[in-house]
Amino acid sequence: MTIEIKTIEPRFASALEQLQRDCFPTLGQDELMRAEHFLNHCRLFPEGNFVALADERVIGLGSGFLINFDFDQAQHSFQEIIAGGFYSHHDPNGDWYYGADISVHPDYRRRGVGASLYRARKDIAQRLNRRGIVAGGLIPGYADCKSTMSPQTYVDKVIAGELYDSTLSFQLGRGFKVRGLLENYIQDDASDNWATLIVWDNPDYQPT
Repeated sequence: MTIEIKTIEPRFASALEQLQRDCFPTLGQDELMRAEHFLNHCRLFPEGNFVALADERVIGLGSGFLINFDFDQAQHSFQEIIAGGFYSHHDPNGDWYYGADISVHPDYRRRGVGASLYRARKDIAQRLNRRGIVAGGLIPGYADCKSTMSPQTYVDKVIAGELYDSTLSFQLGRGFKVRGLLENYIQDDASDNWATLIVWDNPDYQPT
């Protein structure tokens, strides 16, 4: 099996819509992106949106857009910042790459696909000389702990290595840091709608 990372193209739109359903079964239907959204990503910022292919089958997505992110007013919802899935807040001069979606089909996880997609997003942030990547990160493992601890306690334990979270632990291992929690970020019963605010600082960033 050959896995290839390519920039998004209109021909992938329908398969990416199905990938959303396969990857995020606990999310509300309104949170999932459709083909029309991916077609707009192709138009706005194709060089910053990446598709993983396994022998030409769409198995992963790493998508996002550029934005001037205000950390003093960091609270936001997923649908708000992605403009209902269309990424129309994309600013070609934005300081930060907002990482809207990383998804890998369940049948292809633990094969390095996610790591390759993260690397592609870091590469575009560095190539465009942006400050780094900012994103809201799901915490799927919180579903098993929410009856016994707060989301802050859970995240603190994951950061300390006392608990493992399939998403957050992976992100921490790739140089991301948690800058806070986002309440009511996304419609997800598993995490009671909580997410982390994560940041990766571009070590090569040069202020202009």
